[in-house]
Amino acid sequence: MSFDKLIGAAMIFVATAVFIYYTIWTFVLPFVDESSPIQSLFLPREWAIRIPVVLLLTAVAGVGTFIGKVLIKNAEKEKRKQAAAKAK
Repeated sequence: MSFDKLIGAAMIFVATAVFIYYTIWTFVLPFVDESSPIQSLFLPREWAIRIPVVLLLTAVAGVGTFIGKVLIKNAEKEKRKQAAAKAK
């Protein structure tokens, strides 16, 4: 198995585990008794909202930063092209 396939398989495994954990946490746990030992395996319920919100905000900020950098870099290239054209 190549390294790329190994990394891909690990990413799929982690994504599946996170999906199963979050699904149980949000859809099953509210119906389980508070005194059940299963409750100790999960974070408090307010984190079921906080974690995805923080991840979403971080992702949006990252994408916005990337787009901003690309736009700035393209504007600088365009200015250099115009300056070179004026110099001729």
